[in-house]
Order: sequence, then C-alpha cells, then structure tokens
Amino acid sequence: MEQVILFAAGLVVGGLAVFMYALWRMRSRDVATRQQKEEAQRVLETAHQEVDALKREALLEAKEEGHKLRRQIEEENRDQRSEILRIQRRLQNKEENLERRSDALERRERAITGQETEITQKLSAAEELLAERKAELQRIAGLTVEEAKALLLASVESETRQDAAKLIRTIEEEAINEGERRARKIVTLAIQRCAVDQASESTVSVVALSSDEMKGRIIGREGRNIRCFEQLTGVDLVIDDTPEAVVISGFDPVRREIARLALENLVSDGRIHPGRIEETVTKAKAVLEEKISLAADRAALETGVTGLHPEILRLLGKMQFRTSMGQNALEHSIEVSHLAGMMAAEVGASEPLARRAGLLHDIGKAVDFEREGTHTAIGVELARRYGESEAVVHAIAAHHEDEEFNTLEAVLVAAADAISASRPGARKENLETYIKRLQRLEELADSCHGVEKAYAIQAGREVRILVKPEDVDDLASVQLAKEVAKKIEESEVEYPGQIKITVIRETRAIEYAK
Repeated sequence: MEQVILFAAGLVVGGLAVFMYALWRMRSRDVATRQQKEEAQRVLETAHQEVDALKREALLEAKEEGHKLRRQIEEENRDQRSEILRIQRRLQNKEENLERRSDALERRERAITGQETEITQKLSAAEELLAERKAELQRIAGLTVEEAKALLLASVESETRQDAAKLIRTIEEEAINEGERRARKIVTLAIQRCAVDQASESTVSVVALSSDEMKGRIIGREGRNIRCFEQLTGVDLVIDDTPEAVVISGFDPVRREIARLALENLVSDGRIHPGRIEETVTKAKAVLEEKISLAADRAALETGVTGLHPEILRLLGKMQFRTSMGQNALEHSIEVSHLAGMMAAEVGASEPLARRAGLLHDIGKAVDFEREGTHTAIGVELARRYGESEAVVHAIAAHHEDEEFNTLEAVLVAAADAISASRPGARKENLETYIKRLQRLEELADSCHGVEKAYAIQAGREVRILVKPEDVDDLASVQLAKEVAKKIEESEVEYPGQIKITVIRETRAIEYAK
C-alpha cells in the first residue's frame, strides 16, 4: 500500500513538474514574442526617422538646386540684357554716323558745285586776261628806259625771292637736325636719371595652405563657406589638385587683393564659417583702404604733386593693384611723372604741370573695368570732375595722340609714357611675340584694296596706312579705316587697350624745269 501511495505521489509530483515546465515555456515564449514585437517597433520607428531625414535632405538639395538654377537664369538674363543694350547703342551710333556722313556728303556736294562754278569763272577770267596781255605786249613792243628798268627790277626781285626761299629751307633743315639732336640728348638724360626697377605682376593670386585638409574647411559643408566667401568678395576661388595652394581669380584687382588678405587671415586663424568669413572680409577691406591711402600718399610725395582731390588720391592708390601687360600702373605713372618733369626742366616747360599730368595720365585705368570707354576718355572725365586744370586734362586726352597736341607739356607726357612702356623689361612680352604682332597688323592692313604701304607704330598701338590716291578717294579712306579696324578685331591678334587706324591719302604734282 505504501508503494502505491509513493507511486501516486511520484505521479503527482511529476505531473506538477511537467505542468510547471510547460507553464515556464509558455511564459518564455510570451516574453520573447513581446521582445520581438518591441524590437520590430523600434526598427520601424528608426526606419521612419531615416526616411524623414532623407526626405529633408532631398528637399534641401532640391531647394538649393532650384536657387542655383534661378541664379544662373538671372545671370543669363542679365548678360542677354547687357548684350541687347550694347547692340542697341552700337546701332544708334551707326545711325548717327550715317546721318553725319550724309550731312557731310551734302555739304561736300554743295562745296564742289560752288568750286566748279568758281573754277569756271576763273578760267574765263584767265582767258580774258591772257588775251589782254597778248594785246598789251603787241602794243608795247618798243619799251622806254623807265619801263625797261621796271622790268629789270621785277626780274631781280623774283630771283632774290627764290634765293631767300632756298636759304630759309636750308636754315629750317639745320634747325630740325639740331632739334632732333637736342631732343635725343634730353630724352637720354631723363632716362639715365630715372632708372626704375620693374617687376611683372600676375592677374591671379595664390594663397599657400598648411595642408590639403584646409581645402575642405574652406569649401565647408555642402560648399556653404566657399559660396559665402565668393559672394562677399566678388572673386572666384579655384580649388583643384594643386598641393597646398588655392588660386584667387578675379577681374577686379582690388577685390582680388581683399580676397587674398581675408583668406590668409582665415587660414592662419583656422576658424572658417560664414560669420567669421564676413568679419574677416570687413577687416580686410579696412586694411586695403589703408594700403590704398598709403600708396597714394607715397606717389604724391615721390612726384612732388600737391593739392590733389581726395577721390583722385584714392584712385591713384587703387592703381597699386592694377597691371597692364605685367607693368604696375601706379609705378608706371610715377615713372612717367619723373620723366616728364625732367624733360620739362631741360626744355624750359612747366615742370610742376608736366609732373602732375604725368602722374594722372593713366588715372582712368583705376576704374576702366567698371565703366565703358577707353581709359583715356575715362581719365579726362575724372580729371574734369575733380577740378584739374584744362592743361592737365588736355595732356591726359592727348597722351595716346587721340587729340592734337596744344601744349609742350602734353607732348612731353606722351613721350614719357612711350619711354616708360617701351623700355626693356617694363612689360611682360618677349621680342618674338612683339615682332609677330606688329607684322600681323601690317599684313592685315596690306591685304585691303588700294593700300600702298602700312606701318605699325607706337608699339603696335597705331597703324598708319598710305593709300594709292588714284584707287582710294576721301570717302573710301574712311571706309578703309573701318574695314582694317574690323579685320583686326576679328583676327586672332592679341593687343592691349585699343589700336588707332590712320589712313593717309596724299596727292603730289611733280614737274621738272629743263
């Protein structure tokens, strides 16, 4: 009996154990299922968050791309509007030129008609006078003593006039030769006394970096730093594979210098973000304004020019950062001022006026990339606006022979400008390129109909064309000058500034006395 009881108790205990084990397994499965559900919920929430983040990034990229497209379209529209305005101005100028030419033709026709009438009348009068003289000579075949004396005196007077004319011509030739000799001496002396070193400068700036890692910091996240920098300075940053260097490119030398100073400060400081960039650019502008002021004061002090308008001084300072074919514009102006002053002292002209005009002759180059027109025309406008005398204005206007010289100082400024620009080492151009450009200009002019010979002078700034008078009349000369100018513009010839085209038509009548 006891065994049965023990067996029953064992069955009960075993059943309880099996039941407890089964209950434990069920609870374990419930806990695992709940954990799996919670894990799935967390994964789902994480996926939703990642999808939302991707959506936001895609939306930001789309907005940024839209802004870029809008800016690009605005720039294209602005360029198209500028081109349309330029074409309209050219058409208007052409219409005005045609109207002026039509008026000139009408005036010339009236003048020719009047000349024809006058010539006809003079021919009639000459024929009548010739007939009268023949009749008179026939009548006075026999002369009295007084009449013979009068004839002799008239003959002697004519011969004396001829001798005097020959003597005057000889004296003029001797004076010209002596003047050329003295002029060469004066120019040589001025060049010898004003020996200036000239360093060629580039139109781009390079900023050295401590490491290539700095390039990424300059670009910034999604390019925000480089965009902010370019917008504030108005230049382009060229970040390429060049090791440890960033190139700053821009047509405005002042903006490029501001960008260089600001970028060097940012690189040395290491903190690069839009707020810091704006602060650094502002400081760089202040530093550059101080440099401009110091450069202007130095130029005025070196040349001894006083009483300049503050805005003229500021423009002079800006020329410190302007180059022309590698020649620094401010140093060139200072050199021209010295040369013109020395030559003026030698020939007895006004030395202060020559120095002042020489210093300001290229003042238009400080802003010629901001305004339309040649630097000569812009310089004339600025000089008049800021109270310079008419003598200085005339020297600025005539230093490239765009106007006829009215003063000796203007001639000296033009000569000093040519000396400074053409002396060896002044400009970054080798002899072979220089000769090829001159030869190409002469070839373009010689290829036109009616041209007898063409000469490129003034370092290629002017082309003088001698034409055959029997093939080219006065009106055709004007058309020929325009044709040559158009050929030069459409050719591959590279030249600084502008080239003046001068067509010379000369008619000579030659006879020999036997």
